[in-house]
Amino acid sequence: MQLEEKKLSSQTLYSGKVVTLELSRVELPNKKEALREVVRHPGGAAVLLVNDGKILLERQFRFPYDKVIWEIPAGKLNRGEPPADAARRELEEETGYRAGKLERLVEVYPSPGYTDEIIYVFFSDDAEYVGTHLDEDEFVNARFVDIADCLGMIEDGQICDAKTIAAILKYVYDKNK
Repeated sequence: MQLEEKKLSSQTLYSGKVVTLELSRVELPNKKEALREVVRHPGGAAVLLVNDGKILLERQFRFPYDKVIWEIPAGKLNRGEPPADAARRELEEETGYRAGKLERLVEVYPSPGYTDEIIYVFFSDDAEYVGTHLDEDEFVNARFVDIADCLGMIEDGQICDAKTIAAILKYVYDKNK
């Protein structure tokens, strides 16, 4: 069975600082038509930094959820910026750690039903502390958490962030192969 949809038309409903909202009319595989709302996003990059059996996690207030959540350091890609460069930049800005080598860990599609965002997650166990450079609208607390505790935090719902869960579980899986 063919699964692809064909875009027939598209219009931009909103264009903001971070996202653009598009409404598209598509032809379905059965030749019927449907509407698709898509949030266009430049993508993001994140780093799973591991040091002595501990993972660097952040606590940060996230307005859409109206609460403070746990997550790995991450941020938006700037136009044309390579994901590894964005990952290094965000890690240093938010936590004060400057990564040496970075390895691709996993790519996460956070919500493929309505956005084209891809988060590129990197692994590092090679970083030095050089001091934070937070944006003026960022407030972040960072600390290293034992890997076993991170797994428990996923299990009991303290860590709900998709990229963080994917990164931790992929790291543990790879380590135990």
